[in-house]
Amino acid sequence: MESKNIILLDIDYITHEEKAVIRLFGKIKEENGKTGEKKIIALDETFEPYIYLITNNIEKCKEDLEKLTPMPEKVEKVRKKRFQIEGEFLKVTFKHPQDVPKLREIIKDLESVDDIREHDIPFYRRYLIDNDIFPMSEIKLSGELINSFPTIKSKDSDLEIIKLEKPPETVDSEFPSLRILSFDLEVRNPDGMPNSKNDEIIMIGISSNFGIEKVISTKGKDLEFVETVSSEKDMIKRFANIVKSNNIDIIVGYNSDNFDFPYLKDRAGIYDIKLDFGMDGSDLKFLRRGYTNAASFKGLIHVDLYLVMRRYISLDRYTLERVYFELFGEEKIEVAGDRIYQFWDNGGEELTNLFKYSLDDVVSTLKIAEETLPLSLELTRIVGQPLFDLTRMATGQQAEWYLVRKAYEYNELVPNKPTGGEFSSRKSESAVGGYVKEPEKGLHDNLVQFDFRSLYPSIIISKNVSPDVLLKSHLGEEYNIANYLNKEDINENDFNISPEYNNKFAKNPVGFIPSVIGNVISERLKIKKQMKESNDETERRILKVQQDALKRLANTMYGIYGFSRFRWYSMECAESITAWGRDYIKETMKKAEEYGFKAIYADTDGFYAKYDHSDK
Repeated sequence: MESKNIILLDIDYITHEEKAVIRLFGKIKEENGKTGEKKIIALDETFEPYIYLITNNIEKCKEDLEKLTPMPEKVEKVRKKRFQIEGEFLKVTFKHPQDVPKLREIIKDLESVDDIREHDIPFYRRYLIDNDIFPMSEIKLSGELINSFPTIKSKDSDLEIIKLEKPPETVDSEFPSLRILSFDLEVRNPDGMPNSKNDEIIMIGISSNFGIEKVISTKGKDLEFVETVSSEKDMIKRFANIVKSNNIDIIVGYNSDNFDFPYLKDRAGIYDIKLDFGMDGSDLKFLRRGYTNAASFKGLIHVDLYLVMRRYISLDRYTLERVYFELFGEEKIEVAGDRIYQFWDNGGEELTNLFKYSLDDVVSTLKIAEETLPLSLELTRIVGQPLFDLTRMATGQQAEWYLVRKAYEYNELVPNKPTGGEFSSRKSESAVGGYVKEPEKGLHDNLVQFDFRSLYPSIIISKNVSPDVLLKSHLGEEYNIANYLNKEDINENDFNISPEYNNKFAKNPVGFIPSVIGNVISERLKIKKQMKESNDETERRILKVQQDALKRLANTMYGIYGFSRFRWYSMECAESITAWGRDYIKETMKKAEEYGFKAIYADTDGFYAKYDHSDK
């Protein structure tokens, strides 16, 4: 049996001989922490999809399930927690992930079934969660090296295929050093918006963190950084060759999901050129992510930085020029989009400027990637979902998938996503926000700032704000809080009661989400302490990224109770958090006045006050 330690880059599943096969894409890790030349695709044929059933008659439900076509592979009783209350449920295992959507509504309609759970967790994500492995981390593979596999078309001599004999194991590892390449297209567009049927690509800019920095074009022979080819067809083939021959881990673009890759695919199709950059030899595919299609290669991670930046910083607009200036305080070269074809046609100095603009685009994109990707990579290692997916998730989705993973650790059943009707109903609800006091006009001196550290996460933890400890018939049945608390009698001292709404949250046991947030904050404080104690600049930089990722995760969680698509949605929780927040800030402003501090402006988790010591 062979054993290999790799950096896990990507994951998917395919169907082979009517069986779902998990594929893990990775690179051998070298001693210097970099990904090596050797690529690996690991195959696991042993993992099977499953769902949980909440049933009113376990034995009758088993009989009902035996009548289904296709019949489940296995039905077993398991003990799980549902909102912290332990009980017996049925775990139903299927032969293939596609059996789940085929049968879930049929199963849900059975008289013996009250509800189904965890039917909407994608198969490859389920594999990551159940096996406790994390993309962008080191894992140990054990199995048999094989020469080929039907779904792997790559002829790369540096590719190994291993058939796993047992699940992968996580290995403690430092942050991997990855090979990144940025690219950008320039198109001759005389009629305005480029049309891929008619308008040719005139330049492909490339920049990397391993030494390549150039523009490929049919013009520009006299420029040192331009590689000149004879035709657009040769330009696309040359770009494809560079990508395939340089062992790239991540390819980045700016708005590349919506423009560069769709356009490149269309133009490559005209010349019958394959963009087969996938580690398995597969071509470019577009996968639905949210409301858009995302350009995907198996084992080569494509990151569209435009999507990342919309969640990384808050700006009035997100052009490459605007983002670059915000991050680095420098202007980048600009050419108006409607003048690109004129610069191309006119030649001379204008053409030279167009080439410089093309190179500057990819250099700037790479620089943005090197500045911002460490945070996304760290979140990938925390949330435990692939980087390709994570960079296309809203922050609330990232937090939710972190909670899904934690629910598995806590042996908790994961709530379902809302149905269409539930979603519509939730959309009509909204929680009142934080307290805001409009600033007093004028020029003020003797100002001090009062600021609550992590106000909302702290409220969630200290007040135990969580739907599983909320006094409510939240399980669709009479909820006996006294039994839940293991007490014969209960009184108001057993609860934290929110101002304004009087929502009651049991003080014990600790709620699921407060427990998770508490662990996140504790881990962040531990890392901050390590930062202070470290004298190693590289270690401090890595720790800074880790604590920033944990901070974002904790601060995201307070807001998603009121997010309509959130699995643990609770308007009572959302409104209670902000009510306590308003109460705290008002009380603090009132207390500050007793010491001569008059608040002149307040917003959510802090306020500015003017010190008036005339009467003190």
